Amino acid sequence: MRRWMGIPATAVLLTACVTINVYFPAAEAKEAAKEFVEKVIGDEVSPPAPAPPTPGGSASLPSPVDALARIDFLSLVGIGAAHAQGQPDITIKTPAIQAIQARMAARFDAQLRTGFDAGALGFASDGTIVVRDAGKLELKDRVAVNQAVADDNRDRKAVYREVAVANGHPEWEAQIRDVFAKQWIASARDGWWYQSGGAWKQK
Repeated sequence: MRRWMGIPATAVLLTACVTINVYFPAAEAKEAAKEFVEKVIGDEVSPPAPAPPTPGGSASLPSPVDALARIDFLSLVGIGAAHAQGQPDITIKTPAIQAIQARMAARFDAQLRTGFDAGALGFASDGTIVVRDAGKLELKDRVAVNQAVADDNRDRKAVYREVAVANGHPEWEAQIRDVFAKQWIASARDGWWYQSGGAWKQK
């Protein structure tokens, strides 16, 4: 009888472990997206002000929920701790991802930045670029800019897929795209246009 009593607890531990292993690490994805986007856009903005110190000057203790999230459930059941050591880092350092990033950065400087500065281009809410006002482009530049936008959007879709695959979770592609879409808008410079709630807004 005693032998069977341990099974429910073990099952719960294994379930918790699986949850940790597949949970989408949103905070890490946001940091990776910011690093990628800023390298593409260039001319980095000033870093945010540091957070105010905690009262008494000491570091705050983790909440019970945070502490519980870091428990190594796998080690408790003797299976090994490789996949339960907190949230995984989101890597953007693979050759495929860096090649796309380099193309996008070169394209942005050569053809797209001028369009954003002029108000002709904007960041769509789905993480792509849109020609929102072709009239703000020189007539001679319109074909080239349209082609650059199409090429860049193709690279954007490719990089969202590559980031998900490189991190061992192809099913994260939609979430990666959403995180990057928000970051393009967050990193937009003053005067650039972006979509929000279906309407165009200017930073």
